[in-house]
Amino acid sequence: MNSIGEACTDLKKEYDDCFNSWFADHFLKGRTNDSICAPLLRVYQNCVKKAMKEQNLDFDEVSKDLLGTPQEKKQPQES
Repeated sequence: MNSIGEACTDLKKEYDDCFNSWFADHFLKGRTNDSICAPLLRVYQNCVKKAMKEQNLDFDEVSKDLLGTPQEKKQPQES
């Protein structure tokens, strides 16, 4: 799956590869320190935030945790 921004797709693939390797080679063997992929995640997150800004998407709005709240079933407001 591609990233939200075309420029971020390669970064997403690098992070996904790192995460999948960490998950299989470390996490499933009881080693839960996930810092190995943290630098890649930060770079990818920054790219995604920039792409969202370019597309006029509000990062704070899309990152809200709404599950289990009254807002979960509320219809989105028209822009």
